[in-house]
Amino acid sequence: MKSGTGSLAAILLCLAALRVLAQAPTAEQLQLLNQLPAEQQRALLEQYGQHGGSDQPLAMPATTQPKAVAPAATGRAAPGDTVLLALALDPAAAATVEPGTRELIARALAANPYRLERDGRMRIPGMAQPVALAGLTAEEATALLQSEPAFSQVRVRLTLLKPEPLGVDALRPFGYDVFRNAPSTFAQASDVPVPPDYTIGPGDAIELQFLGNVKGLYTLTVGRDGRIRLPEIGPMAVAGMRFAEMQEAIVASVAEQMIGTRVSVGMGRLRSLQVMITGDAEKPGAYTVGGLSTASNALMAAGGVKPIGSLRRVQVLRAGQLVGTLDLYNLLLHGSSSDDMRLQSGDVVFVPPLGASAGITGEIRRPALYEITAAATAGSLVDLGGGQTEAAALAEATIERIDPTRGRVVLNVNLGTREGRDTRLRNGDILRIPAVRSTLNDSIVVTGHVFQPGARQYRGGLRLTQVLGSVEDLKPGADLDYVLVRRELLPDRRIELHSTSLAQALRKPGGPDDLKLMPRDQIFVFDMGGSREPLLRPLLEEFRRQSTFRDPAGMVSVGGSVRMPGEYPLEPGMTVADLVRAGGSLAEAAFGGEAELARYQVIDGQARKTSVVSLDLAAALAGDPQADLHLQPFDVLTVRRVPQWTDQEFVTLEGEVRFPGRYPIRRGETLNALLARAGGLTDQAFPTGAVFTRQALKEREAQQLATLADRLERDLALLAVQSSQAGKDAPGAGSLAAGQSLLAELRSTQPVGRLAIDLPAILREAPGSPDDIILRNEDRLRIPRQMQEVTIIGEVQASTSQLYQESLARDDYINLSGGFTQKADRDRVYVIRANGQVAAASTSRWLPSRRMDIRPGDTIVVPVDAERLPPLPMWTSVTSIIYNLAVAVAAVNSF
Repeated sequence: MKSGTGSLAAILLCLAALRVLAQAPTAEQLQLLNQLPAEQQRALLEQYGQHGGSDQPLAMPATTQPKAVAPAATGRAAPGDTVLLALALDPAAAATVEPGTRELIARALAANPYRLERDGRMRIPGMAQPVALAGLTAEEATALLQSEPAFSQVRVRLTLLKPEPLGVDALRPFGYDVFRNAPSTFAQASDVPVPPDYTIGPGDAIELQFLGNVKGLYTLTVGRDGRIRLPEIGPMAVAGMRFAEMQEAIVASVAEQMIGTRVSVGMGRLRSLQVMITGDAEKPGAYTVGGLSTASNALMAAGGVKPIGSLRRVQVLRAGQLVGTLDLYNLLLHGSSSDDMRLQSGDVVFVPPLGASAGITGEIRRPALYEITAAATAGSLVDLGGGQTEAAALAEATIERIDPTRGRVVLNVNLGTREGRDTRLRNGDILRIPAVRSTLNDSIVVTGHVFQPGARQYRGGLRLTQVLGSVEDLKPGADLDYVLVRRELLPDRRIELHSTSLAQALRKPGGPDDLKLMPRDQIFVFDMGGSREPLLRPLLEEFRRQSTFRDPAGMVSVGGSVRMPGEYPLEPGMTVADLVRAGGSLAEAAFGGEAELARYQVIDGQARKTSVVSLDLAAALAGDPQADLHLQPFDVLTVRRVPQWTDQEFVTLEGEVRFPGRYPIRRGETLNALLARAGGLTDQAFPTGAVFTRQALKEREAQQLATLADRLERDLALLAVQSSQAGKDAPGAGSLAAGQSLLAELRSTQPVGRLAIDLPAILREAPGSPDDIILRNEDRLRIPRQMQEVTIIGEVQASTSQLYQESLARDDYINLSGGFTQKADRDRVYVIRANGQVAAASTSRWLPSRRMDIRPGDTIVVPVDAERLPPLPMWTSVTSIIYNLAVAVAAVNSF
């Protein structure tokens, strides 16, 4: 620990020194820092200004030219940021709070969330002056607000939010990002062909290759006087010539003065140019650029253009005269460099201030703020933005404009017309192109259990069977008797629902069940095997939203013995039979004779009265108007179940049964009667060891095991606390690990659900005797073969199974397994009989425990001595349960 503290102190000193001296850390300092955990590295770097966003170790310093990096302002307030203000009365000052403080808190909280103004200030209702927060962290801003006299009795907490901007707020000036990663210098390209119009100047290298009578390769540099000296010819003035002109002059001179010799003229290393970058460039100043550099190359070298500079009116000045204007939009949008003129030494590249600009947002491919010309129109701005998307609603476009006399105004512009596209733009305009509405006109929509859900074209007179013309359009299991159509009623767009039987409509197209559809109808097809709630929930919510006092929500319910009980929308003219059809028709256990309809009525708007009507369900389903009542809002139909109806129940017989298998049983049938149906037991059956399990008992055992495990876990937690307080020599410290192991074993123990039965006694009596077992669904009986072994488990030297010998007693079998261990509880040894019953040791002095009667198939259990572990009072019960279940599991798994 001392060495680690010393290293940390050394690193702190190093970082502090580096912060003061503004030096890069040395390799040794980085090595020390990399030895710290990642969290400490980040904390130290943030504290001393080295803000890193990576969890990787710091790299060793490299021998590269340092780059200037602007300090990040992450976590600091800036103009336009969103702020949440939390205020609460200081409990210490609650009794003496000033009258206006509570009103100030209420007004300030009601104004949440806040947005910092353009100057970075926060204007809080009730405070005379806004508070400047720009550049502060949330903690610093909280402290500043807390110091305000108005908040002297208030606890303040300010949270700085950085939501992702949307819409107009997300618009950024176009084109400036191209300079973000611009190189600081441009190397002279040696493999670029020199264009014919390149102007020769001092410092350029001319390469000559002579062929013929005179042979040789020469590189001539243009001198300050603008001349080169040709071999065997003499000086020639070339400065100011175009490259093509110079080629012609040299070739002509050689042909005239050097008979029999030809010459090839090329350019070698080009001269460097000295140019000035001025105006609103990122880094204005004097720059040395290559001889082939253009105005855009020079701007790249200067770091680009500031956001307040113009990209469309970059000027090139030569000898004080304007010789060219560069519109970078041509290069950025069209890839055209036609106006990107080549520079000469002494040129000045001037970036004027940003001109008029307009923004475009919405359904546009490239939303941004664009610099516009005096003749800019809405259509030209759309072209600058890359054109509209396919979802653009051109006829609904708008222009937000700041009018000098009327303030902020909105103009409607139909961009689908020539007149709309020719609308002239002004500085500061924002063109919005909305998306077309998501609703589908002149169409219907199919939803639910169909192969091809989605929209269909609507035609006049369209019927249901023309949309769903065959069962082949439906997925298997679709409900043909209940298809729901959602319809919007104009002009208020209230929702109305109509149901029908698609099966009847397909049998008789054009009939009353083949509904006529309307534009924007939505067809719902339900699955008979799944819940209808996901499709119905939105419809029911729509009904509730349009519910009023005079026109309550139209919902009805059906319950009881129907396939799909639940709440359903009330349709116009809906009857009891329609509601049964909506519920998936009657279940197989339904009582068709009589049903019950509960009806709720509001009396004079003051009280709700419930009435119950009994109706003939069979007659209602047959169409009898006397029974097939028309439904009202909130009616509840209950379909009764056939008395004593139960689903078919089964019991499984396994093992030594003459005809084992899964048998259906009658209500109240007994085990003896079922075994008689199965032909009885085989000659090798061991009925004493029969294992009878029941699902309900298994579930109860699982619950009891979970409860016992939770209790043991709480006891172990208390024991752990006591042991930590008492020290490692505490009495309970040694048993904690054993208890945790026992808990893990208890958690992993699986319930069996065994019911201990005396099968031989049951078989000796007649079926239905008091000892006979009344069977339940999913009961299981396993009959083993004859057993000849006795099993010994628990606290013995070796858990084994021994061959049964009539002459041996309980302790004899224990001795055959190596005898007791030191942790054994000799007084609580018990025996689990083959039928699952438990026999404890006898305490009679006439029948000592070591002479306990042992039978084939028995299991002798030697429990642990819980008195040796006083902090665990549940030890005995837990170990007994684990042993007993282990025996039951072994018995079940033996089949």
